[in-house]
Amino acid sequence: MSDVSVRDVFYTSRDGLSLHVRDFGERTSPWLPIVCLPGLTRTHRDFETLARHFAADAERPRRVAAFDYRGRGGSAWDRSGAGYNPARETEDILDGMAALGIPRAVVIGTSRGGIIGMIMGLLRPASIAALVLNDIGPELEPRGLARIKAYVGATPLPDDWADAAHIQKRLHGAAFPAWTADDWLDYARATYADSAGLPARDYDPALSGTLSGIDFDRPIPALWDEFNSLRNLPIMAIRGANSDLLSEATLAKMRNAHSGLVEVTVADEGHPPALRGPNLLGRIAAFIATAEGDPR
Repeated sequence: MSDVSVRDVFYTSRDGLSLHVRDFGERTSPWLPIVCLPGLTRTHRDFETLARHFAADAERPRRVAAFDYRGRGGSAWDRSGAGYNPARETEDILDGMAALGIPRAVVIGTSRGGIIGMIMGLLRPASIAALVLNDIGPELEPRGLARIKAYVGATPLPDDWADAAHIQKRLHGAAFPAWTADDWLDYARATYADSAGLPARDYDPALSGTLSGIDFDRPIPALWDEFNSLRNLPIMAIRGANSDLLSEATLAKMRNAHSGLVEVTVADEGHPPALRGPNLLGRIAAFIATAEGDPR
C-alpha cells in the first residue's frame, strides 16, 4: 500500500475558511469514489487504513477523500463557533466535493459524519450513490451523548504518546475490551495531532458548545424524516455491539423503515467501531460493489 498516491488538498468555504481534505488514490479511477466523514471531534486520520485499503485494491482501486470539518485537523477554526453545526458542515462537504471534482460518491460517515451523510442525501440526493452509517442512526441514545459531552473540550492534554493511549483507554476501554496496547496507541495517534513529537489537541475546544444546549430531560430530536427520505438509497448500518449511541432498538426500526438495509455488528467494540480489518473492510467492499450494480 505504500505506493498509494496521497495529496493534502485545501479549499475555501463560502465564509472564507481554509478547509482540508486528504485525497487518496488516482483521480481518474473509473470506480465510485468514497467520501469519508468523521465524528464530532475526529479527523481524516480515522480513515487512513480504510482509505489506503480501497485506494490500493487490486481489482477496484478507488479514489478516497477523507475530510476535516472546520475546526478540526488541518481545517481552520470557525471564527465565532456558530458554524459548528451539521447544516454548515454539510454545505462545506458538498463544496469540497465540487472542488475535488467528485460529483457523486459512496459516503462513509462515522457518528456525526453519518448525520451529515443523511442530510446530504436529503438536500443533494444525486451526490450520494450509497451510504455507510458507522454507529449512527436517526435516534441517538442520551447515555452516549452525555458521555461524549463529558469529555469534549475537557480531556487533559497527555504528557506523551504512552499517556495519550492511557487516557483514551481510560475513557473508552470498557466498550473495547479486546483492544491491545498497540490498538490503543494507534487510536491515540488518530486522536491527537503530532506537535514536535508530542500529542496535541486537534480540534477547536469551542466544539463543546455544540452539546451544551442538549436537555437530557427532554426527548432528543430524531432524524427519521431524513432517514426515510433515503429509502431508495443503498444503506449499510454498522453498529458496535457495545455502542451506547446507536441502540439495537433503533437499528431494528431502521431495518423496518429501509427494507434493503445491510447490517453489520462488530463484536467487542463500542462507539464507534474502528473501520479496519479484512472482514469489515470486505463487507464494505461487497456493499459498494453491489451499489455499483456488479456485486462481487
